Amino acid sequence: MRFSVLASGSSGNAIYIENDQHSFLVDAGLSGRKMEELFASIGKKMSDLDGILVTHEHSDHIKGLGIVARKHKVPIYANAKTWLAMDNLVGNIAVEQRFHFDMDSVKTFGGLDIQSFAVSHDAADPMFYVFHENGRKLALITDTGYVSDKMKGIIQASDAYVFESNHDVGMLQMSRYPWSVKRRILSDVGHVSNEDAAVAMSEVMAEKPTKIYLSHLSKDNNMKDLARMSVEQTLQTKGIIVGEYVDLLDTDANVATKLVLV
Repeated sequence: MRFSVLASGSSGNAIYIENDQHSFLVDAGLSGRKMEELFASIGKKMSDLDGILVTHEHSDHIKGLGIVARKHKVPIYANAKTWLAMDNLVGNIAVEQRFHFDMDSVKTFGGLDIQSFAVSHDAADPMFYVFHENGRKLALITDTGYVSDKMKGIIQASDAYVFESNHDVGMLQMSRYPWSVKRRILSDVGHVSNEDAAVAMSEVMAEKPTKIYLSHLSKDNNMKDLARMSVEQTLQTKGIIVGEYVDLLDTDANVATKLVLV
């Protein structure tokens, strides 16, 4: 199993996952043209996709979904409430391309098992995914106001994580955002901070080589170096030393990460 975080941030999100038989995209939150560029940068073609898995209907996750679906005739998977919420946002998608992926369920494609689970976000029915193959595990978890015990149980002991590290609380509090927006981000249906993300990481990681991609960083209220430093320091207080068996890696809003093995 291999993956690349094609883009991650407030402006657009997309993650590519493949094994030897199948390839999937989780979200398509950028323009169709930008998606094509990102795929080309990792040597892949969107026309080869076996499906696009949707997490929720916010524009930074579905901006290019309709265009990509129509151009490449890709099957689209989402739960029933998300389909309803995004129907008027993505344009016409043919009936034969519409598939339901229920919350808290597993779909199997050859040797690849994809597990869905609920997160806490201000969307219709937001959910993320864990990918399993041959005992290896990749967990994707962003767009959640907190990480519940149930979520922790599902993502426990993954070999790689794409983990939200959205904001620095101090930067957010001092920002020019309206109070209503600050309150929304800090709420249980908003986004997790650097420190809260690190605490959750410390509670789910196993003592084995683990890659953690810090993702969905706020353009205005976070920085890559700050996120990495905050997460590393918090993990250290929990007895986890970055570099021993844990690697912290950056994601970017415009540049895809290298395609790597899980």
